[in-house]
Amino acid sequence: MVQLIISGGWRKPPLIKVSLYFRKHWEDNFANHLSDEEKEDIFLYGDKYACGYLWHIFSYGKKKCLGGKEAENAFHNEVKKDCYIFYQHCDDVMLIKDASLLHMDDILCERDDMYKGDIYIVGKDFTWTFVKTHEHRWCGPYFTKRC
Repeated sequence: MVQLIISGGWRKPPLIKVSLYFRKHWEDNFANHLSDEEKEDIFLYGDKYACGYLWHIFSYGKKKCLGGKEAENAFHNEVKKDCYIFYQHCDDVMLIKDASLLHMDDILCERDDMYKGDIYIVGKDFTWTFVKTHEHRWCGPYFTKRC
């Protein structure tokens, strides 16, 4: 988990083993405008193949967001205090204190592993999120704010 942060003099952040809570809280804050049926239609739920990816709300056009370089720029320009980093299919969650210097280059961006390739960074108050997908060459990254 520590290899996620690779530069900037970061100390080992505390791990929190409550990833299901974080994924559900993320969904409640960024996909709450969708019905359960709409969530099923974009494969937001499930654990098979292309199912269960939270970032499908962006790739299916169900949530307004910035993509690609615009998303990276918005992430870099966001005033970041404390934030969480979690994965789609891994139980590790990191709390980053004072994330003001957190930069895209600090995150392993060439990780195509489906277990740790989908990285979600979210403000501690869940008002913004930045997502790097395991399909980063085709989908994402994405950035959005909660309305």
